[in-house]
Amino acid sequence: MGPMSHWPLTRTDITRPAYRSLAQGVAAAIDAGSLRPGDRLPPHRELAWQLGLSVQTVSRAYEELIRADLISGEVGRGSFVKSGPRETIEVPWFRAPTDRPPIDMSMMTPVALPQIVEAWRASLLRIAERPPDPAMFSFRPRQTMALYGGMAAGWLARCGMVVPAQRILITNGTTPAMFIALGCIGNPGDEIATESSTCHTLRPAASSLHLKLRGIACDARGMIPEALEQAARSSNGRLKSVFLLPSGAGPFARIMDRERREDLARIAVATGLIILENDALGPVAARRPPPISSLAPENSFYFTGLSKSLSPGLRMGFLAMPDALAERALNRHLAVAWMATPMIAEIARDWIASGLADDLLAAQRAQLVTRNRLAQRILGLRASGFPQGLHRWLPLPAGCDERALLSEALARGVAVAPGAGFAITDTAPALRICLGAPSLRDLERALQIVASLLPG
Repeated sequence: MGPMSHWPLTRTDITRPAYRSLAQGVAAAIDAGSLRPGDRLPPHRELAWQLGLSVQTVSRAYEELIRADLISGEVGRGSFVKSGPRETIEVPWFRAPTDRPPIDMSMMTPVALPQIVEAWRASLLRIAERPPDPAMFSFRPRQTMALYGGMAAGWLARCGMVVPAQRILITNGTTPAMFIALGCIGNPGDEIATESSTCHTLRPAASSLHLKLRGIACDARGMIPEALEQAARSSNGRLKSVFLLPSGAGPFARIMDRERREDLARIAVATGLIILENDALGPVAARRPPPISSLAPENSFYFTGLSKSLSPGLRMGFLAMPDALAERALNRHLAVAWMATPMIAEIARDWIASGLADDLLAAQRAQLVTRNRLAQRILGLRASGFPQGLHRWLPLPAGCDERALLSEALARGVAVAPGAGFAITDTAPALRICLGAPSLRDLERALQIVASLLPG
């Protein structure tokens, strides 16, 4: 592994000015997980001797780290990596600088098809030749909704959600749609039921709204309906909603069967829970059951987007709202975002109306089938997923040091995401291995490196 991302540091890691180089090395080790919250740093004199520095240089570096809120200095006890209250989110999962960029399988992105580049070029040329006035000058959210609501409804129909345009809120991506939905469901201190591991952006979003997450027991088919019902009935009204990822975007890369979807929808309605359904992949998975939200539309917020299915740069999300909470959602969106970006909506409409989006979707599916076959061949059946999935979930043997394995993979030029980043109640070690970003050749090489590091 290159300098500035591991621990302990060595003399060859230190450059001039030495105090800043040392501070950056400690910060990068914290970023990479080589130093964990609560870890004790060496005393000033001891570290100075190890690195060939003066005690004053080490003291100055530690002072920089204390000012950056990365460590705490306690008289008589020493210096420790802080565990809070820093509000950090490990996104992107790979952040530590290295001499050479890794093969990055830590972020869930679609395959970088050459057709995507051509699609952007064609749309931008058309817009440059005939710039649409609303995309340049519109400042009215209702006008944006009126112009692009039909496009949004058409995309949701491809996802199995038939919703009138007036019940769809257009946002700048799936995460803002999720945040708006979360802001509509309860009060500070209320609880949200989730699967045992879930979307990594849910925890910070819920925390910022002072909502609590409650992990519900799962089996191989997803959240157990009876466990959800028991949690709802024993919560004294504190459990307000259930957050679900039933269509392959969740950590376990699982597509929930229709019967389980129907059971969860029925229990949500019976117990008064609002369903929050995150369908970030949209229609990427072929022949999947209908969304849970389509089975209980008056109890559901359903949200999807285009960045995971078409192009990461196409930051456009769609939030289908229940009638009773639609006005609240619209007001929340006005308060935090005002409106979706019309120029991106114009490009999205261009792709969807022309049929280009469907062509890209078909090409994406074909590429993902090839990549999932490759991953299954190299990693074996223990790495779960589905044919058009953007990632595989790889459970590790009990007691395996997840962070150590991640660090070793990074040392060999491969970045993957830690299972701990998604855990609510499931603390078993695992890796999330994303398949879209690398070239096919790099993907094969990276998968072989990961396989070679696995115990047994």
